[in-house]
Amino acid sequence: MGGCCPPMDLLRSEPMQLVQLIVPIESAHLTVSYLGDLGLFQFKDLNTDKSPFQRTYAAQIKKFGEMARKLRFFKDQMTKAGLTPSIKSISRADINVDDLEIKLVELEAELVELNANGEKLQRAYSELMESKIVLQKVGEFFHAAQSRATARHREIESQSTGEDSINTPLLRDQEMASDPSKQIKLGFLCGLVPRDKSMAFERILFRATRGNAFLRQVEVEDPVVDPASGEKVEKNVFLVFYSGERAKNKILKICEAFGANRYSFDEDLGRQTQVMSDVTWSITELKTTIDAGLLHRGNLLQTIRDQFEQWNQLVRKEKAIYHTLNMLSLDVTKKCLVGEGWCPVFATKQIQEALQRAVFESNAQVGAIIQVLHTKEMPPTFFRTNKFTSAFQEIVDAYGVARYQEANPGVYTIITFPFLFAVMFGDWGHGICLLLATLVFVLREKKLSGQKLGDITEMIFGGRYVILMMALFSIYTGLIYNEFFSVPFKLFGPSAYACRDLDCKDASTVGLIKVRDAYPFGVDPVWHGTRTELPFLNSLKMKMSILLGVAQMNLGIILSYFNANFFKNGLNIWFQFIPQMIFLNSLFGYLSLLIIVKWWTGSQADLYHIMIYMFLGPTEDLGENRLFPGQDRLQQVLLLLALVSVPWMLLPKPFLLKKQHEKRHQGHSYTQLETTDESFQLEQSHDSHVHEEFQFGEVFVHQLIHTIEFVLGAVSNTASYLRLWALSLAHSELSSVFYEKVLLLAWGFNNVIILIIGIIVFIAATVGVLLVMETLSAFLHALRLHWVEFQNKFYEGDGYKFFPFSFIPVGDENE
Repeated sequence: MGGCCPPMDLLRSEPMQLVQLIVPIESAHLTVSYLGDLGLFQFKDLNTDKSPFQRTYAAQIKKFGEMARKLRFFKDQMTKAGLTPSIKSISRADINVDDLEIKLVELEAELVELNANGEKLQRAYSELMESKIVLQKVGEFFHAAQSRATARHREIESQSTGEDSINTPLLRDQEMASDPSKQIKLGFLCGLVPRDKSMAFERILFRATRGNAFLRQVEVEDPVVDPASGEKVEKNVFLVFYSGERAKNKILKICEAFGANRYSFDEDLGRQTQVMSDVTWSITELKTTIDAGLLHRGNLLQTIRDQFEQWNQLVRKEKAIYHTLNMLSLDVTKKCLVGEGWCPVFATKQIQEALQRAVFESNAQVGAIIQVLHTKEMPPTFFRTNKFTSAFQEIVDAYGVARYQEANPGVYTIITFPFLFAVMFGDWGHGICLLLATLVFVLREKKLSGQKLGDITEMIFGGRYVILMMALFSIYTGLIYNEFFSVPFKLFGPSAYACRDLDCKDASTVGLIKVRDAYPFGVDPVWHGTRTELPFLNSLKMKMSILLGVAQMNLGIILSYFNANFFKNGLNIWFQFIPQMIFLNSLFGYLSLLIIVKWWTGSQADLYHIMIYMFLGPTEDLGENRLFPGQDRLQQVLLLLALVSVPWMLLPKPFLLKKQHEKRHQGHSYTQLETTDESFQLEQSHDSHVHEEFQFGEVFVHQLIHTIEFVLGAVSNTASYLRLWALSLAHSELSSVFYEKVLLLAWGFNNVIILIIGIIVFIAATVGVLLVMETLSAFLHALRLHWVEFQNKFYEGDGYKFFPFSFIPVGDENE
């Protein structure tokens, strides 16, 4: 094949080969790196019997795993700081892995230390802020209490006249002062408690002290940062007075249980002022220190951000290389690594060049060797797709990956899938809306491909070209149906029909007459709105669905012939392809022929009657249902062929397979007589094992199931294609209902407000029901027709994908 890459061929997967690489240890790393850049070699694991810790490069993987952990830590810290890794073009300067490891260790240690110091300073700052709030609120309480006590004392002194009255205190201050045993000493605790716990806090205090405590709470206006959690919490300042050590201990335990932070408070006014001054100064100093630490941390994260992508790509690349190297095995000399893997045949020259370049650049003493291995193992399936074909190939692969080099339905799916969708979705107004929405994704694909999209948006973006084709085909079928939001237009000329008189009074009773040639393209617009519109379109779409279904099923059977011919399987041609073609076309191919003849001749024959009595009364006269001469004889021949094709599919193939197997077994036994006794015994035991593996009963039952499945499937699959008619009719009727019962109804009220409401409802219904739900419904039905009705005729789908070792980013894979 000339050139670096052959022309893309989607019909059959790329020819693959199993190759063995023998690489010197000193050039192994570079070799795997260059193969990863090439992205065309799938390594096989030759060390499946070893655990990950027993492999050659376990230490290197552990090292790069630790480096990857540090990078994830950096990314988390940048996310918390509101930074995103730079995606601008970065310099691809060579970075020494050992230097990077040391640098990452230093950066992590520095960042961890900055975080720890920052947390300590932030906690201290939060505690000082709470202490300041407590000093202010409790100071206000003590000041107010002292003012009230002084005023009360003066009031009592002014009222005393030397004579005892009812208001005279029983114990004078002098008496209490002279007798210390009569004085009551009260202690107090103050602090902050979360506001949502304040009521429970008060009740528990009352019950624990049996009412022998005085609690005062004041709400803090703004939420405060809690020193323990670092989150903003609404809190209350509390002040509780108690008597005795026992009560104090209880209150301390209750404060601890409710997460209440306690702070000291001095009753001395001068001392209060001094403490407030010290706290304010400490807060200012801490704020300055915290800001300096945050600035330093921000600069450090900015430095990491600028190089993060480069470091991350390097670490991921190195880790992937060593994971791959662990799949290679050491040879007996311990100087070379031996690897096996699959690659496309066209990539052989590129792989050889990569090996030679790696050996040259690593100054290895021994060259690398590549040799093709012969194996009976089924190779992986590799289709080279682009951004347009990849989505269609994914639709096929979702059902099952193609067997190696079998015919790929993806080639035909590119056209048939959007076309069958459009048959169900045919409206060129809706198609234009779908096209405009898709063009947004297509025209902005470079910008959107580099962004992180939501799950649904990502899915729509990935299938943008599928939806584009669906929209274009919907416009095409909409023009055939002559529907624009259910409204017909005379785009291709005047109607072929006209009224019998000028005022069209008898149009609904007598009907129209044909005055000119047929409408040149699609359905004549005069059909829309008539009494016979629904019967006419029903008949048209139902027959069209059968024609499309029989054509696609025939295509599937024809592809089974190309598969059998490609794999040199004559049995499948003679005893699968031929009888299947005869059976399908004897019944439903004949039905398709009748539909075309009826359209061509304009006959009034009843096709249901013809097909039913083809089985119930094959010798009866067709009478007025005859479409062409010799139809009776043709029906009898076709029915006989259909009946003969069933045992043709069922019986010969199992017996011929058994005969082929016995002949192969016998032949091998005779040829081994010329060899040594030992090899003869080995081959004989091998042949007997193969012979035992062939079970005629299993093969016959499998063929019986396959035959029954095809015979019944021919009927059910043809009926299944009637979903094209049903969904097309539903889409057309829904569109008509929204137009007539919403838009035209609102227009008829001659009211601007009602008209605006009607337009809004019409747009919402059209977008929500017809452009979203109907699109999804038609998509799923088209998917089913391809997976079940089309692909089961030829597609095995039991292969496995080719997953080469590659450094190509996922986003650039389809470019």
